Amino acid sequence: MTLTEERPMTYAKMKGLVSFISDVLKEKKVGFSDFLHKIVSTQKPCKNLDTQKLLKRQNKCRRRKEEKADSRPVNTETSKVNPSDFDYLKVIGTGSFGKVLLARHRKHGGYYAVKVLDKQMIIQREEQRHVMVERNVLLKGLKHPFLVGLHFSFQTPKTLYFVLDFVNGGELFYHLQREGSFSEPRAAFYAAEIAAALGYLHSLSIVYRDLKPENILLDSEGHVMLTDFGLCKEGVAVGGMTHTFCGTPEYLAPEVLLGQPYSPAVDWWGLGAVLFEMLSGLPPFYSRSRLEMLENILYAPLRLPSGLSKGAHSLLKGLLERNISKRLGQRLDVEELKGHHFFASINWDDLVARKLRPPFIPRVSGPCDVCYIAPEFTQQPVPVPVNERVEAAAASATFPGFSFMNPAEYMAAEAVS
Repeated sequence: MTLTEERPMTYAKMKGLVSFISDVLKEKKVGFSDFLHKIVSTQKPCKNLDTQKLLKRQNKCRRRKEEKADSRPVNTETSKVNPSDFDYLKVIGTGSFGKVLLARHRKHGGYYAVKVLDKQMIIQREEQRHVMVERNVLLKGLKHPFLVGLHFSFQTPKTLYFVLDFVNGGELFYHLQREGSFSEPRAAFYAAEIAAALGYLHSLSIVYRDLKPENILLDSEGHVMLTDFGLCKEGVAVGGMTHTFCGTPEYLAPEVLLGQPYSPAVDWWGLGAVLFEMLSGLPPFYSRSRLEMLENILYAPLRLPSGLSKGAHSLLKGLLERNISKRLGQRLDVEELKGHHFFASINWDDLVARKLRPPFIPRVSGPCDVCYIAPEFTQQPVPVPVNERVEAAAASATFPGFSFMNPAEYMAAEAVS
């Protein structure tokens, strides 16, 4: 039976039936060991998956000293930004450490997504390094058309604030929920923009490690915007290796699941999984059974959806190749994908210049329209952040160098003051 024949129940409905998946989605920054602990506590480990060995390997890797992230601030005009500088309009997302709010800057009127994080929770879960890596990668996102960028970051004694691009065309997951799957041209367009963003990160020695439809947004013009960089790893060049367990189960590369050293090629596996889902409606190895899905990723043959072109089949086989040395993108990174015939219709220079017309244009009425944001978020009461004293970058020993102001935003603030 093909995957397309198994689709009377959508992936979204399946997610609602499987509690561990929703847990992982809501607890994005929680280590993968938590997920494995849930498996151990509810079911016997399968014969091909030594769960205890994976846990020991994960704990050992976690204790290893990570390469020191480059946390040099680009601009630290922290006194110029405060929680009270914004009007908070809607809740547009929630996470492990706080909420994401749609906000309007009171002086110059710009709309932003403000990520408000609880410092104490971050410290309790020892996630300070991930927060600083996210901040560093967000700064780099300002230089690429398909990455969400950072405009301000600042901190108070209890809270961290990321002030980000507000992207209101909806998550790719939201559109898959509604439509089930995409046509090949539409999927190729999104896959190409995602690949361009991943290739840019890899050129900066950054591995993304958490590619999934929930982390892929569409902007108001229909272009892809990659977001949520908390699981990124810096300092891993193409051909380099890292070890840490992290990611979302459905999209994990086999080498990550096995606790083996892995390279930026894990992101190309992730792209293969997302492309497979765009074309069929489900991830490639999905199962309602927790352990069966993990075993499928490691050992099950790849069952390609029927009705797709030879180019789509070839690309999926190349990206979802378990042998890392043979995986498409392992050797020359995004350049290998650019030459694949599945993308024959894509002019990559025009793509990055945003000259290609997206296949779908979101119908939004303006920059603050939230019609593509799930009502489960937007109908929540809007918390008003406490206007605490803002700490300078050097004042906090826990998050030094966190604060940032985009020079263009600084000039805009000065112009209206």
